[in-house]
Amino acid sequence: MNIQNGHKPHLDTDFREWVKSPLSQPNGNECVEVSFTTNAVGVRDSKDPDGAVLVFDNGEWNAFVGAVESGAFQRR
Repeated sequence: MNIQNGHKPHLDTDFREWVKSPLSQPNGNECVEVSFTTNAVGVRDSKDPDGAVLVFDNGEWNAFVGAVESGAFQRR
């Protein structure tokens, strides 16, 4: 697993349990997976579980989820 942690060495990146959206396609190969620790969120490509993992702190993740929920990423 290639952790893309950058300048955040204080984050717990011991990601153990990965989950996919229940809305993913039946074969489950066209989505991302997320994993949570006490202070970090990991995101990886479900097709490449041993590949790169993007790491976000809780504030970054909450801002992203809030933007999604508010429709900030809707196609116009």
